[in-house]
Amino acid sequence: MAKVLMKGNEAIAEAAVRAGCRFFAGYPITPQNEIPEYLSWRLPEVGGTFVQGESEVASVNMVYGAAASGCRAMTSSSGPGISLKAEGISYLAGTQLPAVICNISRGGPGLGSIQPAQQDYLQATKALGHGGFKLMVFTPATLQEAVDITYKAWDYAERDRNPVMILMDGCLGSIMEQVELPEMKEPDRTHTDKWSLNRPADSTRGDRVLTPYFPEALLELQNTSRARMYERWAKNDVQVEEFMLDDAEYVVVAYGIASRSAKEAILNLRKEGYKLGMIRPITVNPFPKASFEKLDYSRVKGIIDIELAIPAQMHDDIELQVKGRAPIYEYCRSGGVLFDDDGIYAAVKKICDGGAK
Repeated sequence: MAKVLMKGNEAIAEAAVRAGCRFFAGYPITPQNEIPEYLSWRLPEVGGTFVQGESEVASVNMVYGAAASGCRAMTSSSGPGISLKAEGISYLAGTQLPAVICNISRGGPGLGSIQPAQQDYLQATKALGHGGFKLMVFTPATLQEAVDITYKAWDYAERDRNPVMILMDGCLGSIMEQVELPEMKEPDRTHTDKWSLNRPADSTRGDRVLTPYFPEALLELQNTSRARMYERWAKNDVQVEEFMLDDAEYVVVAYGIASRSAKEAILNLRKEGYKLGMIRPITVNPFPKASFEKLDYSRVKGIIDIELAIPAQMHDDIELQVKGRAPIYEYCRSGGVLFDDDGIYAAVKKICDGGAK
């Protein structure tokens, strides 16, 4: 299929349509506005429905209702908007309904900055809402990867009957790259009868009630089942890029847009004899634990965490896997201040040369 030049947010929106998404509800917030703007005219072309809700709270609950009908439903937001959607996302998880949530993240906390950042890592992976539930969280680094992940996201959501999050910063949402778009598909609706409130006219199925409320004993069983699902994710669904690790003495860990600048610095420093490699999580939940376990810590002199967040939010997950076998260094920017190749190059070189932690 021919490649087309698209902006990141619009590429995600088109991939969602081609994956069979037929309902979107959202509310404007920078830097994700092109997603609802694009879907406002694109969804009606394919018989879908676009709603600009009166708020983020209203929008996520509209997605809750659409998912309950068996429709592939989606919402998107950024920073403060995702915080407002948190209760609804928890209700989606509690009711075991599939949906896709996109966070095109910005600086924070509070109102923060409309500029790109990676300061929502902890929210996405540790505390997206009340009740201790988890989502699969994908962090693409290119627009092609964003398209491919979005296209498959509902397959994971429907398999697990659990929402899925795509976590992408405002830089990737705003840049333009060539992408190869997947084919249009109409999802198989036969399996949605497991949760859909819609009942075909010829169905003999009785009435159904979807609820996030369970008596204590049943709720414990539900949470036990979720725990087993999270274990399956860790075993079967981790996605990671391992770059030039075979002889690496320093290992960079970065995801999303940070990994692109980091990779350029690694390649330039390799030319100068520095033995660097990179672990790039594509799923940050489940986290690529095995990639750290495989490292030869008799050779690895340090791990370098590179993020658009201060303090580094991925640091704790890295530390849990390194287990003290190598020192962990950081190079971070924050609040909408972006990396540049020279900045990462200089910071990584200083660490390799024995500079301050």
